[in-house]
Amino acid sequence: MIKATRVPILQDNYAWLLRCEETGATAIVDPAEVDPVVAAIESAGGRLDMILLTHHHGDHIAGTDAIRERYGARVVGATADAHRLPKLDAQVSEGSEVTLGASTARVMETPGHTRGHITYYFPDGGILLCGDTLFSLGCGRLLEGNAEEMHKSLSRFATLPPETLVCCGHEYTESNARFAVHADPANAALQTYAAEVTKLRAANQPTLPSRLADELACNPFLRANDVATLADLRSRKDNYR
Repeated sequence: MIKATRVPILQDNYAWLLRCEETGATAIVDPAEVDPVVAAIESAGGRLDMILLTHHHGDHIAGTDAIRERYGARVVGATADAHRLPKLDAQVSEGSEVTLGASTARVMETPGHTRGHITYYFPDGGILLCGDTLFSLGCGRLLEGNAEEMHKSLSRFATLPPETLVCCGHEYTESNARFAVHADPANAALQTYAAEVTKLRAANQPTLPSRLADELACNPFLRANDVATLADLRSRKDNYR
């Protein structure tokens, strides 16, 4: 069983510390800031076997080399982005498998936010490490990809078990909730979820990981039936204040 623990970094990012409960093997996902990541690793026993990268943006990779040097961890990232990631020990693509202790993640190519974005899914533990593709109540900006790619990526997530834990890269849920309610005002489940998010953030509590079941019921981007709807939502969100 894989356990995922969020590690707050930078202004509103999360790195994710993964631990195989059976073997003690550990990994860190998107370690963009060294000190809080090191503190989390040391608190968990001081072992790091692997660094998993979802995409090339600096707020996801900036601490990689320093953390690799400290712990001797192997770095895993997308073949398509190898030219703009830190040096990779393992290049992965659609269908690749990444083993951490007794558990194995399936690699999914999930473009939309960036061309080379990948997601790691651990069926054992129900952990979805989706970087900046899917957020709670939102999705990533289409910085390099397009609405068709994003719709395809999100549609793939929708097929996973509803109890899957969504471990994304940013604490954006409160701002996403405001737009989601604006875009889908008749959604009673969303109204309830948004109120809980507001309560959590008022108490300075995290909203992540979220459950995929809640995202399927409440996230307008995940609920978009077609590419045109998603494109319209993303355009409106980009300009929403």
